[in-house]
Amino acid sequence: MRPKDTHADSPAHGLERMAFFSDAVFAIAITLLVIEIHVPHLTAPYTDTAFLEALNALIPNFIGFFVSFFVIGAIWAGHHRAFDCARHWSPTLFAPNLLLLSAIAAMPFFTAFSSEYYGHRVPAAFYCGWMVVIAICNILVQRILTAPPVVGEQVTGEHRTMIRQRGLALLLGSLTAFVTSLFIPFLGQIALITIPFWRQLLIRLAPAR
Repeated sequence: MRPKDTHADSPAHGLERMAFFSDAVFAIAITLLVIEIHVPHLTAPYTDTAFLEALNALIPNFIGFFVSFFVIGAIWAGHHRAFDCARHWSPTLFAPNLLLLSAIAAMPFFTAFSSEYYGHRVPAAFYCGWMVVIAICNILVQRILTAPPVVGEQVTGEHRTMIRQRGLALLLGSLTAFVTSLFIPFLGQIALITIPFWRQLLIRLAPAR
């Protein structure tokens, strides 16, 4: 985000600092995901079959990694778009944004937990339930950033609606994944793929104007 006014005493400076801090948290959380995938321990003799079996056992971990990587990446992209609408600083941003960042920072744990016990109801439900928490926090931040007095005067109503629809689609997709995890645990995280479908449905039901 490049605010019009970047002077240290300007409102834009507060927005810039919060955006940079948020980007750092997203970057650290997305990097920590791979740290939870540990190199398998094998004992001699080191046969090709043993290596392949060890890697096969890590498939759930890699599934969890890629799902969380792209989900966090998508949330960061939405966070960036929302901040790009802001031109006026407001202290009301502090609490919701910190709540969102704390939820994002916890994603490596929930990813590791659900990957270690892939296909079990409780780990899958906790992962998808945590995604619901993230989606709610994300909506709160987006609402502040896309509404007066924070939003820039040049931002169109159509653009604000688009950002809010994306936030709502994340919530609906996360709820879909949560419900799925309760009945078909091994499909819980995979059900997050419904997020773009929810987005398209919301666009059809309420086109941005």
